[in-house]
Amino acid sequence: MTIEITDKNYEQLVAQGKPMVIDFNAEWCGPCRKMAPIIDMLAEKYDGQVIIGSCNVDENEELPAKFGVYSIPAIFFIKNGETTDKSVGAVPASTVEAKIQALL
Repeated sequence: MTIEITDKNYEQLVAQGKPMVIDFNAEWCGPCRKMAPIIDMLAEKYDGQVIIGSCNVDENEELPAKFGVYSIPAIFFIKNGETTDKSVGAVPASTVEAKIQALL
């Protein structure tokens, strides 16, 4: 299940030591809404292996700034607290899943 990643809980999630996928988005963003079901499906598929969540850029300022998010949707792939890959814009589920596989 997709979790909400915020300025306040990010460090706690990183401390779990699992790879992480953050989908930076906003409610008003059409391509973000297109990506949401893909992110949800992958969160369910990789539950327990990878932390997969979304961060609303309108409600969180620090996290998008930390990652240098200027366009959404932006999906960041993180391992050991470091960004290993990212994807900007709407992309196929297979693209996101291949990047998740690379984290494992």
